[in-house]
Amino acid sequence: MLTLMAVGSVFFPGLFFLSKRSLKHIMGWSEGDAVMVSTRLVSSLQAVLASSAGLVIASSCRDVMEDRHWLTDRYILFAAPYFAFDIYAMFLCYWHKLQVKGHEAQGGVASVGGFLRREKLLVLHHVFMVAFCCPASLLWRRGRGDFFQALLFLAELSTPCVCLSKVLIQFQKQHTLLHRLNGLLLLFTFFFCRVLLFPYLYFIYSRYASVPVYRLPLVAPWQCTLGASLLWPLQLYWFTLICRGAIHVTGGRGYPRHGGRGHWAPPPPE
Repeated sequence: MLTLMAVGSVFFPGLFFLSKRSLKHIMGWSEGDAVMVSTRLVSSLQAVLASSAGLVIASSCRDVMEDRHWLTDRYILFAAPYFAFDIYAMFLCYWHKLQVKGHEAQGGVASVGGFLRREKLLVLHHVFMVAFCCPASLLWRRGRGDFFQALLFLAELSTPCVCLSKVLIQFQKQHTLLHRLNGLLLLFTFFFCRVLLFPYLYFIYSRYASVPVYRLPLVAPWQCTLGASLLWPLQLYWFTLICRGAIHVTGGRGYPRHGGRGHWAPPPPE
């Protein structure tokens, strides 16, 4: 257990610093640009790994509750440090944005406070993933439901689209065809992999347990109900931001901003 977490603790920060160094020395990018792109790169890679693991696990499970796959717990342990690292990486991105805007004099404590106010939903999401979802997945489900855990891994399918959108906006490429096509793919993947995820999980479990869907919150494990009640509203909120951006773009009213981001690039978890 500790070995896999240690590997993840080295892998994600190591990839970030290697990417940042390479972009600075090979591409000649500034520190800020290299930090922001490296953060998106690590997030995208983690999403690809999680989605691949989810696909392998889900395709191997015939019994949605009892079938086990060796990759399930191992990937949870490996990926858990990513969420802690990503908070640090997001703070670096925020700090470099302050430098670009001419706030060099802002101190460390003030920067941290501003970051927590600005990114409070993402920070809370990441803390919740480590403090609640990881113990729930590793301990409380007692080795059952690998299929459902695999579907949660597949929720990461939308993350590469989010990251690409942020990179395109960073380099002022939001008026390109690539940005529009990526935005459409983001709408599609976010809706099916995040918005519909939790209703689909309950639908599958209702079929397994032969219980009507409307009764599931009363009979399902309380950890599942608590997790869904906290995570699903966040997905709905972030999806509304994506839809607002799509409406503005297709309506020809330009690219609105939300906290300094284009609405094609809302802050869903990466």
